[in-house]
Amino acid sequence: MPLLLLLLVLLLPAAPEATPSALLGINYGRVGNNLPPTTSALQLLAGLGVGRVRLYDADPATLRSFANTGVELVVGVPDECLAAVSTPSGASSWVHSVIQPALPATKIAVLTVGNEVLTGANSSALSPSLLPAMQCIHDALAQLGLDRQVAVTTAHNLGVLATSYPPSSAYFRKDLLPVLCPILDFHARTGSPFLVNAYPYFAYAEDPAGVELEYALLEPGHGGVPDPSSGLRYPNMLVAQVDAVYHAIAAANRAAARAVEVRVSETGWPSAGDGNETGATPRNAARYNGNVMRLVGEGKGTPLRPDGPLRVYMFALFNENMKPGPSSERNYGLFKPDGTPVYELAYRLPKDNATTSSGAGGAGSITGGGPQSNGYYSISASSAKANMVRSLPFAFSMLCIDSFLN
Repeated sequence: MPLLLLLLVLLLPAAPEATPSALLGINYGRVGNNLPPTTSALQLLAGLGVGRVRLYDADPATLRSFANTGVELVVGVPDECLAAVSTPSGASSWVHSVIQPALPATKIAVLTVGNEVLTGANSSALSPSLLPAMQCIHDALAQLGLDRQVAVTTAHNLGVLATSYPPSSAYFRKDLLPVLCPILDFHARTGSPFLVNAYPYFAYAEDPAGVELEYALLEPGHGGVPDPSSGLRYPNMLVAQVDAVYHAIAAANRAAARAVEVRVSETGWPSAGDGNETGATPRNAARYNGNVMRLVGEGKGTPLRPDGPLRVYMFALFNENMKPGPSSERNYGLFKPDGTPVYELAYRLPKDNATTSSGAGGAGSITGGGPQSNGYYSISASSAKANMVRSLPFAFSMLCIDSFLN
């Protein structure tokens, strides 16, 4: 490691230790050619007080950057790697070459095998490899005695549901049941969570006349929407989406429903979009993301599962300028690539996510913290730019088994 980079890492503010009760995480996507180095991302994370991060690939250099930081990682096995790791030998080689060397310095808690595989553009080609890849990677971890330390799962789009409203009527698409039912058995057997990427924004953008904006934005003053079958009242759309998944799991596999926890692996709201992307504004993004953090900070569950706290990963740390699709796809970040906030945001962090007062301030012009602030932090778009470490444009790349073995 170059001396300058080593010194920068040593000078970073200490990130909070992720504990089992730390409920809030953030997605660190890197699909951009203008993003700062990971050392700068670590500064922002430390200032935010976020102790959990989701990565979409297993780039060894990035994993090393998180070593000895206390940040707990969800690490992605990219879709392109599924076929390679769906055999015992391929999975074993991948785990030995990529995951084992990073441990224990880098805290890897979860491996997500693919992202939205069952509903993506290449679902017909990738779906047959999904469960074998999950099983083989889990077995490879077990051979090393790491299966209790590192869970194996995958992240689903809400498109796996045939219907989601009202939540009690939700069920999975029938064409996906032959794949989803064995996956649920896998989760129940290994104790791994069912991950879902849940975006109330999409529901509102598709039907702004039929979906109340305040309900989609999780505004605490909204009266809520009743579920006539269950008698439960849903104060916001996010918890309704999560409970819809719980109901779908119960309809597909009642035994798994008693053991499997649903976690939100992605949620967010874009701050900008094309002319036809209703609701994609900085104000709405600030309201939604602040309300998500407030909801998580309360430590409550959903109406159907009130005793288990809701665990959420926010999307995303940065705006990513190379993501394909409509403009909104490139505008989900809390921060611009230069480290300045995209919009003003005030939120309450969960207790175990909060930094001390000495960790507040600094990167990202994050202020607050300490005993006098009651745990509130603010990101001000009008603040001065962060003191970010500059680097040459970073080209995002997926790491697959052929590249790390050669």
